[in-house]
Amino acid sequence: MSSPDRLLEILGNKGALTPEWAPSVAAVDRAHFVPDTFEVGERTVSRSADEAEWRRMVYADLPLITQHNDGRAEAGQVAFPTCSTSMPSLMLDMAAIVRDGDTVLEIGTGTGYHAAWLAHRLGEDRITSIETDKTLHDIARENLTRAGLHPHLLRGDGLAGAPGRAPFNRTIATCTVRDIPYAWVEQTAPGGTILTPWGSSFHSYSFATLTVQDGQATGRFSGRPAFMWARRQRRSYGRIRDWYHGEQGDRATTTLDPRVLEENPDARFAVGLRVRDAWPLLCPADDGSDEATYWLLDDARTSWATAEYVPGRTTYETEQHGPRRLWDEVESAYSAWTAEGSPSRDRYRITVTAEGQSVSL
Repeated sequence: MSSPDRLLEILGNKGALTPEWAPSVAAVDRAHFVPDTFEVGERTVSRSADEAEWRRMVYADLPLITQHNDGRAEAGQVAFPTCSTSMPSLMLDMAAIVRDGDTVLEIGTGTGYHAAWLAHRLGEDRITSIETDKTLHDIARENLTRAGLHPHLLRGDGLAGAPGRAPFNRTIATCTVRDIPYAWVEQTAPGGTILTPWGSSFHSYSFATLTVQDGQATGRFSGRPAFMWARRQRRSYGRIRDWYHGEQGDRATTTLDPRVLEENPDARFAVGLRVRDAWPLLCPADDGSDEATYWLLDDARTSWATAEYVPGRTTYETEQHGPRRLWDEVESAYSAWTAEGSPSRDRYRITVTAEGQSVSL
């Protein structure tokens, strides 16, 4: 049966396991932080049904989904993940900012696995982890106790940080935000680092890494993480029928191939800076035609738009409905990006001050 040594082997083979973190990864058994039933990919894994498979997935370099819909199951509701034990190699990417002797604030305790690594390497008193969900907070405490580790665990609003435990050398969020709270800047020591998954409804697959100095934080974007949203900043979820009810929209054409927006991460990042509260969904046809409908859905559920991709064409039909013209907004944002020279994501700079957050070239 698979064992903790297998995870170490996988991470070592991938070049993800550094000498600084190897002892903690070896000492903290991931099995302490995984429930008996979880989801991986598109399937459910159950310990009672197949323990060998359960252990194989536990010691794999994969994210394991441990909660959906904030733990509230409602009939007919779209199931969206709200907690996981993250992919270990991605956790190591994030942990690379940590140095011996650091104090760390973790936003989003989740299962407690990341907090366990931090506590093992740096010492329990140097780690503060905050979780908004009471159930998850209680489970994480039990998991950490089972692992023999006792960092400072708080239950509350992670966006407010932990002022009573500040300052911190590193602030690490394990949830995606669209607006970095100034409270994190205030609670991070001068010269310290804030690392968080960051984005908008349109594109949420970036790390923002910022250095705090002189009362503000500045930094850049990198990576391609996929994390749960901070609950007070998350985008909307649902099925197309939650927006579209058979209405006739305004029809037009465009020369912008909607696949570019889907496939070019720099374009999608740039559009997401200007269209922050709507998200895309590409729906390929199921008849072998290679056609596809590109949907745009706003967070308020008041507006929708489509662009119809057909192979071999250079113009595409569009349709828009609601108080917003979502396709026009997206096309305008794309044109602004190309007018700037189509800059890559790593050229953008993020700044957080007491007045707010800004992103610029």
